[in-house]
Amino acid sequence: MTAARDVLRDRLGLETLAELRPGEFVAEVPVSRLPDTADRAAAAGLRLASLFGTDDGPASGFAVHHLWAATEPPGFVRVWAPVAREAPRFPSIAAKHPVANWFEREVMDYFGLMPEGHPNQSRVALHDDWPANVWPLRKDFDDRQVVPRVEVQSRPYRPVTGEGVFHVPVGPVHAGIIEPGHFRFGVAGEPILYLQVRLFYTHKGTEKRFERLPWRHGLYLAESISGDTTVGHALAFAHAVERLAGVEPPPRARHLRVVLLELERVYNHVADVAGIATDVAFTVPAARAQILREGLVTMQERLFGSRLLRGTIALGGVKCELTLGRRREILLHLEGLQREFDDLVTLLIDSGNFTDRVDGTGILPRQVARDFGVVGLAARASGLDLDLRRDQPHDAYSGLRFVVPVEEGGDVRARLMMRAREVEQSLAILRHVLENMPEGRVLSALPDALPPSSSALGWAEGWRGECLHWVQTDGEGHLSRVKVTDPSFKNWQGLAHAVPGNILPDFPVINKSFNLSYSGNDL
Repeated sequence: MTAARDVLRDRLGLETLAELRPGEFVAEVPVSRLPDTADRAAAAGLRLASLFGTDDGPASGFAVHHLWAATEPPGFVRVWAPVAREAPRFPSIAAKHPVANWFEREVMDYFGLMPEGHPNQSRVALHDDWPANVWPLRKDFDDRQVVPRVEVQSRPYRPVTGEGVFHVPVGPVHAGIIEPGHFRFGVAGEPILYLQVRLFYTHKGTEKRFERLPWRHGLYLAESISGDTTVGHALAFAHAVERLAGVEPPPRARHLRVVLLELERVYNHVADVAGIATDVAFTVPAARAQILREGLVTMQERLFGSRLLRGTIALGGVKCELTLGRRREILLHLEGLQREFDDLVTLLIDSGNFTDRVDGTGILPRQVARDFGVVGLAARASGLDLDLRRDQPHDAYSGLRFVVPVEEGGDVRARLMMRAREVEQSLAILRHVLENMPEGRVLSALPDALPPSSSALGWAEGWRGECLHWVQTDGEGHLSRVKVTDPSFKNWQGLAHAVPGNILPDFPVINKSFNLSYSGNDL
């Protein structure tokens, strides 16, 4: 029994709370107690990081899991409740805790468990041509079969009401080289009254695919979840498996992981500055930012064999090495990048024409961001001080000193400045780690098998926000369930609340200032 466990047990009223391992706690409750436990967790300052279902096979029932993130004391608390197979339903918490809205509907879509009392029981993940009573994450579903589709008339969107109000549908196929997603605007002239978002056009059955993979191969699927978050998702999966296996990566590997994750953060933030500038027709700064991004990914291909850092993370460590000469090469490159990037950001924010487009545009209020569980730079741009690198440190972050930037405006400018300030901090982290790299090996030995009937959570602060992977094994130690929570799944709901009150021509720059992942959301 630890002090952290005692504090969380008393705050949440969970007498059965157990500490699986440092920073990871679990308690079983009756399904009827889930709402009360959620209320107590929220009142105690915890935030809902994920919510998901499991199916333990025909002989057993289902379960619903609430995953709460705590800061003081730091850790993750998983509260789970069994759900009888003959009564596939659970009490919804979405009316009081909006962050649960999409999560509970996803459980309904994938497992057929009905969230009773949910304010919107329509599908969120499965599209309307998916047949009824076919639940793709139940154990009896074979993902190799061809599922016959059904004829549908049209999706029931919010009805148009009011004089001069009409719908503007955009997508799912867009003009740019981007993934598909449907946006339906309710507008009165140019002002946007509301936005409905329809996603899951890129759903690939990722979580189901994990169940048929050997656990050593799961990393390859994890790093392909969202192409621009290779390291973030690979680390989250690796952390979960390593915690299950009781494996600790060597110190040098933990430092190299920090290098990889911060490089991923920098090149994506620089690319997003280019995208924001493009969407307000500032083509010269956009081109300069793209040149900086291209220089980074070209260097990454030369040093690591992949522009997007594929194949660099390994279970138990890393699959790459940086000699002293290569570390000096990175430091020299980053020195030049910082000068160019600082000049570029100054050029943008000193332009009245630019600030006219981004100041006060796409405001996401702090309370709305909190209510919908927004994470990462979008949360910090709205005044929420969240960062797993500091709050639940992983890899070598516990030994690093850095500032977590926070902006208060919640608008496009705030999200732009978050990127600029985070690049500054990432470059400082990279300099320190590259100059103080410990010697030694970069891989730890793995066991022959994972513990049977066990579970563990892995996390990493990706460049968009927290990546979470919960890994469960069956009675033989094989992967039984992998729940992936990409930051975009929560942040899309934040975007939908940042758009109303703006004009339709400003949507592209608002959307780009969030720059959310379709694949990461859709899985």
